[in-house]
Amino acid sequence: MPWICLLTALLFLLHLPCFPGQNGGENEESTDIISVHEGETISITCSIKGSENEVGTYLTTSIQPVNVVYVSKQNTSYILPALANRTKYSKEGSNLRITLHNVQESDSNIYQCSTYVKTKSYHKKLFGKTTIVVVKGKPSGIVEQAPLYVNPQQGQSVSITCALKASREDERIYYLLKTHVQPEPVLYVSSQNTSTVFPAFANRLEYSKEGEKIVITLHNLCRNDSDIYVCAGVVKNSSFLSVNRSGTMMLIKEGEQADCEKCSWLIYVLITMVTLLFSVLMCCTLYRVDVKKYFQNNPPNTVYEDMSYSVRQHTSRTTNAYSIDN
Repeated sequence: MPWICLLTALLFLLHLPCFPGQNGGENEESTDIISVHEGETISITCSIKGSENEVGTYLTTSIQPVNVVYVSKQNTSYILPALANRTKYSKEGSNLRITLHNVQESDSNIYQCSTYVKTKSYHKKLFGKTTIVVVKGKPSGIVEQAPLYVNPQQGQSVSITCALKASREDERIYYLLKTHVQPEPVLYVSSQNTSTVFPAFANRLEYSKEGEKIVITLHNLCRNDSDIYVCAGVVKNSSFLSVNRSGTMMLIKEGEQADCEKCSWLIYVLITMVTLLFSVLMCCTLYRVDVKKYFQNNPPNTVYEDMSYSVRQHTSRTTNAYSIDN
């Protein structure tokens, strides 16, 4: 029956996972955020490709690029001398884990995994995961940030001001990072004022630069935007990432659904409807095929025919006691 098809489809839909709110798609190589205080220990993991042509794996810094660790396929290695007494590495299956002990504020940096692969005529560099390390030390006054705490409702907007203290002629690079609940980058602004808005706030962020300050406005806030937002930056000739120690704690209050949640539920409803219609169509198609087979001519029952023939033959041989011979 068609209602059985519909019931089957509904039971199937009950097992579908709930779709999360739109946070943007993941990048092919994700960016990790590690936020710690001075003296703690961190670990960065790089993937090992494992191909025959692989030469070795590097961990390098992006601010004034320096090779921190290099491990070859033959397990020969190099560790930056300045970090040699605080750095260990180990191979764990298809991963290279680099551990840095007793981290200092100067270890704040953007670390890039990469692998060199040997081709016929040259070595090719394949980039891997990026890890932004934020080490909070004593307040340096280089990066100032306001406000310290905000408590908006869902759907509202919040502005965060980052100020990077430097000489007038110095170039400034700004970052805004989520560092605790769901660590991820939010915004990058280069010294040439080109910017990258990361997926979590795609179409929900705008900023303006005012001298040494940058004002970042986050719109249509959702519950999963609650986090600690930290301003970070790089000034000319600096070898590491300067960060604000306190950051901005943002806690989103319950309220009307934000546009991001409405959008996610709209996508969920559309996918549910398409899946339901497809399931009903498939079930009804199978049902029609079964009905067609049912009404097809069945092959004769050989046992029934044999019994019918035997009965007819026996009846023809029986003499009618009431018949009169002529």
